[in-house]
Amino acid sequence: MSEPTNPSYPPPPPSYTPPPPASVSPNRSLMIVLSYLWLLALIPFIIEKEDREVQWHARNGLVLTAVEFGLWFVLWIMSIAVHFLACLGCFAHLAVFAVFLVVRILCIVKGVNGQRFLVPVLSDYADKF
Repeated sequence: MSEPTNPSYPPPPPSYTPPPPASVSPNRSLMIVLSYLWLLALIPFIIEKEDREVQWHARNGLVLTAVEFGLWFVLWIMSIAVHFLACLGCFAHLAVFAVFLVVRILCIVKGVNGQRFLVPVLSDYADKF
């Protein structure tokens, strides 16, 4: 049996300079926090075009906000349509707010620490956005 040969690649030319690293915003933590504060997510989405991490968090925050508003709207319509469930509608609104608030806090804490909190369906949709 013959030994597998390891092809040697030519060294880079002496004038080779590595590509610059991705641009990092000096106020990245502030922008990540703003990304998850409902419509304030538009600020980092518009301002920080060069920082990919901030852009990802801003898109994720905007999708999270859109889903939350949509769910609130559906619950509001259902509360109006079914009058005798109005009290349950109040509890449903409170539950939706509490769940989304916990998710936003987790996203902020993970984002400031340099990680990403992936919300199962929403984060996949934010990647396409």
